[in-house]
Amino acid sequence: MNGSVRAVCVGTVQAREIQGRPVATAYGKQTVDGPVAVRPLGLAGDEQADLEVHGGPDKAVYAYPSEHYAFWATVRAQAGLQPWPGPGDAGALPPGSLGENLVLQGLLEAQAWVGDLLRFPRCVLAVSAPRLPCFRFEAAMGFRQASRLMVQSGYCGFYLSVREPGWIAAGEPFEVVPGPREVSIRELFEARARR
Repeated sequence: MNGSVRAVCVGTVQAREIQGRPVATAYGKQTVDGPVAVRPLGLAGDEQADLEVHGGPDKAVYAYPSEHYAFWATVRAQAGLQPWPGPGDAGALPPGSLGENLVLQGLLEAQAWVGDLLRFPRCVLAVSAPRLPCFRFEAAMGFRQASRLMVQSGYCGFYLSVREPGWIAAGEPFEVVPGPREVSIRELFEARARR
């Protein structure tokens, strides 16, 4: 199985008001032109706000399938929210909006298995865990039902660990090298979301 990198996004921790109080968050990551260094704990220039659930060696990079972007644009419109400003289609989800570092095309949660390797031209990453939604995700999406919709849809994306540091850039292809194939990201997400 092969896919491609649609966008590479990084961001720093910022204080934002969420539910009436200041909260540290690294949502709203911005796309990067050109190659970005991939280090053992993530991409150069990127930060995570809550290191208990994001970041570290097993959750160094967060990837999200581009195929789900239309879903989030649609549910935001149904919630009566204004479209995101910016180039492209009105209301389109800008890369980095879900806190993702990599926007990938060609690999969905049901096709990604814990331990699979993603071999890029200049680095290798390994599928490690699904992402679970939180109040920061709801704030970024702009409506309270966002977490429930992520659970119902299974559109969670997945964390990656860094197996071989190097560089990564938008437009690059990747190859999926199967791991042990014991549990898919979709299966693991559904099991954790039921807890």
